Amino acid sequence: MNLIDKLKELEKKFEGMEQELSNPQIFSDLERYRKLTKSRAELAPVVELYRQYQLLVKAVEDNRNLLESSDAELKELAQEELKELEPKKMELENRLKELLIPPDEDDNKNAIVEIRAGTGGEEASLFVRDLFEMYKKWLEKKGFKLTVLNHHSTDLGGYKEIIAQVEGQSAFGWLKFESGVHRVQRIPITENQGRIHTSTVTVAVLPEAEEVEVEVNEEKDLRIDVYRSQGPGGQGVNTTDSAVRITHLPTGLVVTCQDERSQHKNRARALKILKSRLLEMEKEKQRAERVGLRRSQIGSGERAEKIRTYNFPQNRITDHRADLTLYKLDRIIQGELDELVEALRAMDKAKKLAELEALDEGKIEGKASLS
Repeated sequence: MNLIDKLKELEKKFEGMEQELSNPQIFSDLERYRKLTKSRAELAPVVELYRQYQLLVKAVEDNRNLLESSDAELKELAQEELKELEPKKMELENRLKELLIPPDEDDNKNAIVEIRAGTGGEEASLFVRDLFEMYKKWLEKKGFKLTVLNHHSTDLGGYKEIIAQVEGQSAFGWLKFESGVHRVQRIPITENQGRIHTSTVTVAVLPEAEEVEVEVNEEKDLRIDVYRSQGPGGQGVNTTDSAVRITHLPTGLVVTCQDERSQHKNRARALKILKSRLLEMEKEKQRAERVGLRRSQIGSGERAEKIRTYNFPQNRITDHRADLTLYKLDRIIQGELDELVEALRAMDKAKKLAELEALDEGKIEGKASLS
């Protein structure tokens, strides 16, 4: 199906929604009414633009027909009109393609961010802390709420691992490109001879699972253990068995949570993390089936696998996917991430536009739907 056929289909669907919404009986089913209202609002910008486009196409055709006229004055007028109409038509075509880019169904969800030390020992743990602080500053500037769900500290103030929930509109959509291996090059505070060390940190960003998306039989599928919380160096954080470890028996996934003094709160947080990981496993399985290849989101954490390099001596940050290098690491590490993230979002958008254009030319099979 080419793009014009798809637009015609969406317009027909939109008209059907309007007809159904105009029927007074719709109010007897409020759930159906809410779904229709939401779907109509999503389709309205596309349909409105498509109708403008149809008018432009008709005007262009009419003026091209006038070029065949024997009336010299009419031909001249038509040529002048076409000079204005054809660029407008091209602009609307591009805008329609952008609106037809299929949205990621997870973009609007909250996110679970997991940051772990890779190679590099204590220096990697310290960089986990720095990355977490960078994200925290950036997200708070954008109005998101960040809540630490679990963390494992080190004696020098770093984190072996830290897991946080990010709440807000399109949290996952903003954060999803951060998944991968982050490489840091700098002189560690533990280095006495001034040598630059290379360490890695892995970041995984998962869409937070909604209750209806992941079904867990807590009695049959979970083993839940409680124990006393531990801080850095092994000291007890509190004197009650409030820490929780949940093992998902069918998959072997293990989640621990000890940040809260309440066992019930730790259990709820651990379940939230577990369900998000199970959802991601299912999505990864589906992706693997489509491409015939299972790929890990964050790799093995080896130095050779990286999406971004942070070079402190040169104040340089390089994103290897966008082929973008900026000499403002000091500002980016303080939470000024917009330039990097916008470059990745633009790259993703360009890729999807190219796929749409190939679809329109009949070169590939795919979907271009807002429905």
